[in-house]
Amino acid sequence: MSDTDKVFNGSIPHFYDTFMVPLIFQVYAEDLAARIAQLQPLSVLETAAGSGVVTRALAPRLTAGARYVVTDLNQPMLDHAASKQTNKDAIEWLRADALDLPFADGEFDVVACQFGAMFFPDRPRGYGQARRVLKPGGRFLFSVWDRIENNELADIVTREAGAVFPEDPPRFLARTPHGYFDPDLIRDDLGQAGFSDIAIEVSEGKSIAPSAGIAARAYCHGTPLRNEIEARDPDLLDHVTDRAAAAIAAQFGAGQIESRICALVVTATK
Repeated sequence: MSDTDKVFNGSIPHFYDTFMVPLIFQVYAEDLAARIAQLQPLSVLETAAGSGVVTRALAPRLTAGARYVVTDLNQPMLDHAASKQTNKDAIEWLRADALDLPFADGEFDVVACQFGAMFFPDRPRGYGQARRVLKPGGRFLFSVWDRIENNELADIVTREAGAVFPEDPPRFLARTPHGYFDPDLIRDDLGQAGFSDIAIEVSEGKSIAPSAGIAARAYCHGTPLRNEIEARDPDLLDHVTDRAAAAIAAQFGAGQIESRICALVVTATK
């Protein structure tokens, strides 16, 4: 993973929340929130919370008086998440590293992480931290993206960006968000962390965008792919975006588009 893969600053948080969240994250956030709420936890820790899409979905579903701690390593994303939360004073917001959690052993009923584990530089260590802060019988729920070929828009955008920079193709989407999809590897990493009761579910969904242009802008301006493109040539960001939009329109047509997305939802019990 490149150092730039973890950089969500500048205008990226805004574009991420405005375009990427409704495009691919909202549907999985609602699903994860429903799964957690069904457990009726009295204490929840969310790691790698990003722009707060799970937080917004989960907070209203929790039992009155439940403790909810929301963390992220990236302060601009955490600040954005707090600014979008209607009941933010009922939530504890904390910049924290998922690989070095500042909490006592056995402090939470649930640890949740949506599409963050792919960014962990040491996943067994991150999973071990989640297990450490869970109470006996507590649940660790997280999601990761399936391979890029099963996520059509990400695949198209990556291909078109590579065509613009054939000698050094930007591979952020394939390398990191869609680079951790092997259930056997996930089970092994969780096993190294001490988990043995593990369930992994394939979850297919639909990505809906008002237009191909908005879908392309989401990926090219609202993720660290933007950092990769601008590092190669900042004047070509719009060109890559326009090229990706044209390719998406060619496959899915004009107007509203609907494409396939696929993720893995993991539950591990302490």
